[in-house]
Amino acid sequence: MSKKEAYQQKVEAQLDELNAEIDKLKAKAKKSSADAKIEYQDQIDDMQAKQKAVRKKFDEVKSASEGAWEDVKSGLDSAYNNLEDAVKRASSRFG
Repeated sequence: MSKKEAYQQKVEAQLDELNAEIDKLKAKAKKSSADAKIEYQDQIDDMQAKQKAVRKKFDEVKSASEGAWEDVKSGLDSAYNNLEDAVKRASSRFG
């Protein structure tokens, strides 16, 4: 397995964990009061925008050549860290 493939598998696993956490927050939002739903929805919208950015960068890594993927990796790492921070903030706030 190449370094690129190993990295992709690692990121996929991490994204699956974050996606599960976002799904938990969505479920909590559905059960909350109207005011709380608004707060939840703002956080969920932010996380979904960040998810989209991560997916875009992930697709760039996947389509990059074996020699060029590491150049794209830093953008994915940054986008992932932004998403992870948003999920952690929302989880601690609404957890």
